[in-house]
Amino acid sequence: MSELTVTLLRLGYLLLLWLFVLAAIGVLRRDLYGTRIVRRLRRTPGPPVATPAAPAVTPAARPTPIARRDSGPRRLVVTDGPLRGTTLPLTTSAVLIGRAPSCTLVLDDDYSSSRHARIYPQDGEWFVEDLGSTNGTFVGRERVDRPVLVRPGTQVRVGQSTIELQR
Repeated sequence: MSELTVTLLRLGYLLLLWLFVLAAIGVLRRDLYGTRIVRRLRRTPGPPVATPAAPAVTPAARPTPIARRDSGPRRLVVTDGPLRGTTLPLTTSAVLIGRAPSCTLVLDDDYSSSRHARIYPQDGEWFVEDLGSTNGTFVGRERVDRPVLVRPGTQVRVGQSTIELQR
């Protein structure tokens, strides 16, 4: 091999080594400082938009109302605490909250238990249940000792985090 080829191989190897070192530093940085939370601004409604008039419907032809799926909460939002800004979409399954890696919402909080609380749907409503945590789960200022109905906008405190159901 020529001297030029050996020099290019050395430079390529050095570049690859530096890329590996920078990637390792990036991973360490994310582990030490956590995920960066971006504060989102709420949009202000713009001017009203004119919509075409709906055709007149006689009472006999009016369809019967159906329970709308979009009337309930659609997401779980951490509004205060170390994970402020975190959003989880709500489905038909329960949301497990705690420090354990198997939880749906994993809290990095010394005041929460490994399996702290559970938020689950039942008959179209959402309930919060404390799972025997040491420091308790609070809905508003009341400590939860049995499953409690949670409406959208109600604050649920788990350790140092405050969680809300939002539409």
